[in-house]
This record gives sequence, C-alpha cells and structure tokens, in this order.
Amino acid sequence: MSAPASQVTPTPPPALALAPLASGFILSRVVYECLALGVFDAIGDECRSADELARQLGARSGALYRLMRALASVGVFTESKPRHFRLTSMGALLRSDVPGSLARMGFQIELMWNVWGCLGHSLKTGGSAFEQAYGADLFTYLTENPQAGRQFDAGMSAFVSQSTEAIVSRFDFTQFARIVDVGGGTGTLLTAILKRNPGVRGVLFDLPAVIDRATAQLSSAGLSSRCECIAGDFFSAALPAGDAYILASILHDWDDEHAAAILRNCRRAMSPGNTLLIAEALIPPGDQPSFAKILDLTMLVINGGRQRTEAESRALLAAEGFELQRVMATQSSTETSLLEAVAI
Repeated sequence: MSAPASQVTPTPPPALALAPLASGFILSRVVYECLALGVFDAIGDECRSADELARQLGARSGALYRLMRALASVGVFTESKPRHFRLTSMGALLRSDVPGSLARMGFQIELMWNVWGCLGHSLKTGGSAFEQAYGADLFTYLTENPQAGRQFDAGMSAFVSQSTEAIVSRFDFTQFARIVDVGGGTGTLLTAILKRNPGVRGVLFDLPAVIDRATAQLSSAGLSSRCECIAGDFFSAALPAGDAYILASILHDWDDEHAAAILRNCRRAMSPGNTLLIAEALIPPGDQPSFAKILDLTMLVINGGRQRTEAESRALLAAEGFELQRVMATQSSTETSLLEAVAI
C-alpha cells in the first residue's frame, strides 16, 4: 500500500536542490562572521533579540537579523518569536564555553577562505592550494606565524576531541606498557588514553614548534611523570622506543609517497609484533554521503594529501612491512575509524 499523498515528501526540482550547493560558501562566511562578532557566546542559554545583540556587539541590527535568520533556516538558531533567537543543539556547539566546542571553526574558515579560491591550482597540478594562497606550506606557515600555530593546534584539538572518547572506549590500551603518539600535536588523544589507563606510559613526538605547548598541556593534566615529550621530524628522525605507535589524523595530510615514508620510519623503530594504530576517516564505497569525502578534498588543497579507502590503506601498510589486522568504526561525528596493524 502506498502512502497517502499528504504524507509523501515531494522531491525538490533539480535547480532548487542545486542552489544550496552553489551557495554553501555564503553560509560558511556567515558562520565565521557570527563567531568573530561573538554572537553565539552572547546568546548563551537565553532567547535574545537581534536588535539587543546588535547594540551589545557593535553591529547593524537589520544586517545581523538577516544573518541570524539565514542561519535559523539551516538549523543553527530557532526564531522563537519575531526577531528573537535561541541556539539549537547544533548552534550551541559554536559557543566557546561548552564541552566539545567547535568555536575554533572560525579560525579554520578564515585560514582556508583564500585556499579554496585556489582549488583550481590543485585540480590542475595536484599541488597544494594552501601554498599557492600563502606562499608557504601549511607547517612552515604555522611555524612562522606562532599565533596562527596556536590557533591551529586548538582547532585540531577540538577536531580530535570529537573522536577521542570513541577511540579510548573502543580499544584496550592496557595491553601496552609504552605508547608513542607520532605527530601527536598538543597531546589531546594521548592525554585521554593515559587518564583512562593509569598503568600505561606515553611518549609524544612532534615538531619542536609544537612540543612546548604539548608539554604544558600534559603537565596541566598531571601527566608529566608518565609522559615524555620529544621533538623531531617523523619523516627522518629516529622514533623513541615503544610497544605501540599511534598515527592519529597524520597520514591523510600527505600523498602516498610521503605517507609511505612516515610508515617506513615507524617500522624502523618497531620490532615484529609491535602494534601500529591509525585513526583516520576512511572513504566508503559508492556514492553514499560521507564527511570523509569532503575531508579528502580539504587534504588535497592543504598539502596534496588524501583520505583513503580501506583497500588503499591496507596496500600502503603492506608495502612498508605492516599487516592490517582489523578496522574498527568508532561511531564518532568525524567518521574516524581505528586501523590496527602489526609490524611483520
């Protein structure tokens, strides 16, 4: 039996369905401007009028209302009464004072705004649109601009935190005595692992520009006695000893040649049977919607990197002396999977 006509959701005309795709950049900029102005923090848990917010934040009330109305149409606000808005559960994540805050997204939008304008460069050359836009690769740019580096670290910590709980609850880390987090940033994931598993010790390995911030974060978490921070280049420097190694959101930054070099360097430090854990979003088959497919394009424009399918990851690992044993989905909002491989 078919559903009554009144219950059938009509399919929008193709042109109407296409419009949001063509105008997506507009909403990105609107979110950024509201973050920069402080709208989400100013609303908090209350219902606030656009006119009152405009006076408080130094904006034109008519223009601010129109921005908020547009974001209400996509679920960021709800206009509970004329010209008065509350944050939805999605919009609340853009407050800076809530657990799991994504307010750092504003910096990412600002940083990447000009990069996406150079997408054609990546399309034609396979090279970095970031370098085309800023005249330096991402990691050089962040080193030469310390404030941007700190903001980037905070943004990455927020991104990693979206999957951290799912990872630490999905995998048994107690089987390891010493875990080396390669390219671990400021230690968001390693901090969570060590707090959950008090019998485990850790080593955080990353570039010198990052290590001071990582040391401070681990110290503030009370983990200085259980975690060592070592500076170095994961392409070439000898990695510290451990019985498990983690690459979380690292390999996707790089093309296959550079990703293979990272794996090769890890393998040199490992004994047969040691574990390598890779936390990445995998590209699913077919044309099903997937955040990983959008993230894949982001990796392309930033550094010529890529997300990979399970088969591509398996082949890359095998070529550098690893056997992929299992893939564990984490059900996180970032679609992160945990790939467990062993050195052979």
